[in-house]
Amino acid sequence: MPGSSIGRLFRVENFGESHGPAIGCVVDGCPAGLMLSEADIQTELDRRRPGTSRFVTQRREPDAVEILSGVYEGRTTGTPIALLIRNTDQKSRDYSAIAEKFRPGHADFGYWTKFGIRDPRGGGRSSARLTAPTVAAGAIAKKLLREAFGTEIRACVTQVGPILFPVENWDAREKNPFFAATENGDLIQEAEALLDGLRREGDSIGSKIHLEITSLPAGLGEPIYDRFDARLAAALMGLNAVKAVSIGEGFNVCSMRGSENNDEMTSDGFATNHAGGILGGITTGAPVVADIAVKPTPSIRKTQMTRDIHGNFVEVSTTGRHDPCVGLRASPIAEALAALTAADFLLLARASGERLTKGGSAL
Repeated sequence: MPGSSIGRLFRVENFGESHGPAIGCVVDGCPAGLMLSEADIQTELDRRRPGTSRFVTQRREPDAVEILSGVYEGRTTGTPIALLIRNTDQKSRDYSAIAEKFRPGHADFGYWTKFGIRDPRGGGRSSARLTAPTVAAGAIAKKLLREAFGTEIRACVTQVGPILFPVENWDAREKNPFFAATENGDLIQEAEALLDGLRREGDSIGSKIHLEITSLPAGLGEPIYDRFDARLAAALMGLNAVKAVSIGEGFNVCSMRGSENNDEMTSDGFATNHAGGILGGITTGAPVVADIAVKPTPSIRKTQMTRDIHGNFVEVSTTGRHDPCVGLRASPIAEALAALTAADFLLLARASGERLTKGGSAL
């Protein structure tokens, strides 16, 4: 199956199925000499791991990563890094009733149309379970960027259904079940009540994620087809359930004037950052900013109409362990995809001998 890899010089090949014996990836192109341990990767995987609150899937996976190759005595060797994550809590019987039905909102119909066969157990390759190897690979990319430029990548949930979370305190993300960068207890309680109600109803809801990349050097990306924002948006659109990506002001530019949207330059850099750190497809040294729309989890208990593989119109209801809001665990995955994109551009720039300046514009 093509389409299971990302990157050109920092390249990641993703493998496995949701209910197979294991999932994983191969990271090719990581420079030699980078200090790397399983603990470095596990920290990121634990942020994405299922079963961490009552608002996410209760599948109990330790997501323990194993480094099979590419690291010797704690340093990368420049050879492919193989990462393995074993599946230990599959419940394939939960999917026997829908093996021949196309679940509304799922990839079932597309897979069947394209291949004439699909693995119904947890969605097979289309499952969000396959984002775990992405996060593992992203941990390596994050470390590479941090050591090269002090780059930091962070994301948080800013909306759950009608509830908006302000970005006030990034450290608060790890202290609430919504990965929101706020300590507003009233908003957290409101969101808890919303998701508890949805879970009882057997329904789900959408969400929005805010992403920032700071201390990224100016000069990454190319005009036209290899723009940094185009590659970043493509990577983020590869995250399960993402339906829209905006850069900087995004759709707000539709109602803005040029005098409002333009970022004036001062002796200290840009006075504003409406462009989201990218001009003409090339990073400016200002923070790269993106927002991501995540659709409601399609796996719901509510009965809906669909078709089966024989063309019959039938009712379907999805049981099992599912997130009432799939976006709650998506922030670490968005960070990983952003890191993979940035690391790839970094290696491309180095290979081309381009001038890069740490922490801002090369002016």
